[in-house]
Amino acid sequence: MDSRSHTHVTAALRLCLHALLTGLLALVAVRAVGEGAPHAGAVVALTLVTAGAYAAGALAGTGALAASVRQGALAASVRPGTKAAATWLAALGTLWLALLALSPDALWVAFPLYFLQLHLLPTRWGVPAVAVTAVAAITSFVAHRQEIAPGAFIGPLLGAAVAIATVLGYDALFRESERRRELIVELVATRAELAEAERTAGTLAERERLAREIHDTLAQGLSSIQLLLRAAERTLPEDAPAAAHVRAAREAAQANLAEARSFVRALTPPDLEHGSLAAALERLCARTTGPDLSVRFAVSGTPVELPTPYEVALLRTAQSALANTVRHARAGRAEITLSFMDTSVALDVVDDGRGFDPSGAPVDERGDGGFGLPAMRSRAATLGGTLSVESAPGQGTALAVTLPLAGRPRDRERAA
Repeated sequence: MDSRSHTHVTAALRLCLHALLTGLLALVAVRAVGEGAPHAGAVVALTLVTAGAYAAGALAGTGALAASVRQGALAASVRPGTKAAATWLAALGTLWLALLALSPDALWVAFPLYFLQLHLLPTRWGVPAVAVTAVAAITSFVAHRQEIAPGAFIGPLLGAAVAIATVLGYDALFRESERRRELIVELVATRAELAEAERTAGTLAERERLAREIHDTLAQGLSSIQLLLRAAERTLPEDAPAAAHVRAAREAAQANLAEARSFVRALTPPDLEHGSLAAALERLCARTTGPDLSVRFAVSGTPVELPTPYEVALLRTAQSALANTVRHARAGRAEITLSFMDTSVALDVVDDGRGFDPSGAPVDERGDGGFGLPAMRSRAATLGGTLSVESAPGQGTALAVTLPLAGRPRDRERAA
């Protein structure tokens, strides 16, 4: 960023500079006419030409004074450090030297020229240009007055020093302001990162608390139930009618105990530990049974490796949706489709059951364990995805969850 970038303050200063230069040129013309100078006509003509050249450069490319003010009074074609700016300054300097040769009062125009040179030229050229302008002003004064006086040197040199100190000081302040602004931006970003870290720490602490609670209550209870059922199973004859029910109850307790321990260890669900998500979904469909219910599984697109949170979310959604189908839908056919696309992965669960009204469904009507749609939607939203449900009484249900895959290698290659 250029240190002389336009701001409201600098725009106001430039307007003052324009007024100063215009006023000084007018003073030169008025004094030449009022005092009856020998070359009064030429002086007036040169002041008008100089004013016109200055206005042309200041307004170049804008066509209107208002537009030039909005752009800091120097248009796009006359910007600091450009050839157009150097050419414009050279033209103004030439006209000023001609005016200086005709009128001693033109000396005062050197002061606004100082600021223009320092503003439009790089520092390594601006300072020498100011020095040359000061020397020209002093030489003109001595030539017109035919005397050497301290004021002839002090005035132009003091004005040049003030101009250099003002412009360079402003540049230094502007750079310091920019550094502080960048520090403030970094500070705000750091505070946001700190807040996010605190939220993450709070989430992890809550997960640890839940893990302890699950271990101390649910997992221990399931372990006791499993042991009691195993003992009951041993006491029953293998051909007893209740033996099969006890065995099924023990296996269910054992599976849920494995789930509870998996949660405590923050590992993936057992169904994902020994295979892919597609294999886990296929096994889920195979073991899902119900009165006259047929469940099919299909994969669409080219499978890719998914992050563990994605696999867990999709598997849990499928489990919950199929549980709803078995318990509530009275469906004869259900289908799960896992679709891999360029920028997302989607899971669709469709059944031909009795359907329901999603807008009026109770929180736990379509859910497993009392969570239902809000839990599925929250799980998807946590990963930046969406959940949609289409259903109506008597028309079946279609549930779809979509998760973004912005970090895939294929996307990075395309971005490159």
